[in-house]
Amino acid sequence: MREQLTKKDVEKIKQEIEHRKLVVRKEAIEAVKEARAHGDLSENFEYHAAKKDKNQNESRIRYLENMLKHAVIVDDSSAKGEVGLNNTVTVYIPEDDAEETYRLVTSIRGNSIKGLISIESPLGKALLGHCEGDAVTVCVNENFSYEVEIRKVEDTTDEGEDKIRGY
Repeated sequence: MREQLTKKDVEKIKQEIEHRKLVVRKEAIEAVKEARAHGDLSENFEYHAAKKDKNQNESRIRYLENMLKHAVIVDDSSAKGEVGLNNTVTVYIPEDDAEETYRLVTSIRGNSIKGLISIESPLGKALLGHCEGDAVTVCVNENFSYEVEIRKVEDTTDEGEDKIRGY
């Protein structure tokens, strides 16, 4: 599946790749060399751990480069009061008589525990493009759906400590 990325996402990924190639790779190679110098490689835990770390770094670089290669760039702008990418949305759920606040993000930054909802999730898909005051039906699957009311939409410019997900 092709990832949907904003220009900011692409920039973060490029920065991580550069850091991993210039800093982490160099440290990992040095750790392997140092561990190799300790002698017998068949029983050298430090050597095997260093090789594993080096390989994980190389895998992460390939994963990120592949993600960039196949990504679809999406616009993160939206009209005032309209739900779009990087907007913080307060919704009212009548069924639970509760208000919840989320920020809509691309799938690579989604983290529901921190209130970051992917635009590819059922809630994200339902909210995207709607305005304050709209009642929206969230279809979880063909047998279950629920209603939410959009109470407030705020433009969120600060991405804070959003992290690109692992793999």
